[in-house]
Amino acid sequence: MVSRELGKKMDNSEIQSYRDLRVWQKGMDLAEACYAVTKTFPKEEMYGITSQIRRAVVSIPANIAGGYGQEYIQFLRIAQGSLKELETHLLLAVRVKIATDQAVNPIVNECKTLGRMLRFLIRSLDTKRR
Repeated sequence: MVSRELGKKMDNSEIQSYRDLRVWQKGMDLAEACYAVTKTFPKEEMYGITSQIRRAVVSIPANIAGGYGQEYIQFLRIAQGSLKELETHLLLAVRVKIATDQAVNPIVNECKTLGRMLRFLIRSLDTKRR
């Protein structure tokens, strides 16, 4: 159904739901990391950048799940947009000294990995559709 890298479960069995997709699992891992790092942000940012980061990161796996089996490419592109939004918020948090490079860089690197996975999945699905 989906590519070898993104579509099989860790044990290489068939996909039963979006939860079996590595791209969704990676999105969930990213969300968990963002929630952890934003816990260290100042309380006055709870309704500011903390909220923005959390909304953006939750949107990624939610859109991967939400589009599964429907207009999937469209939902994956929305997830890509949320990923870029997340990267921007994280980089801004460093620039305004709410977070450190050491805290944010591993997450930004995971964003890059997830971005590649999303691009590959979109290309794969787009090729199959033609």
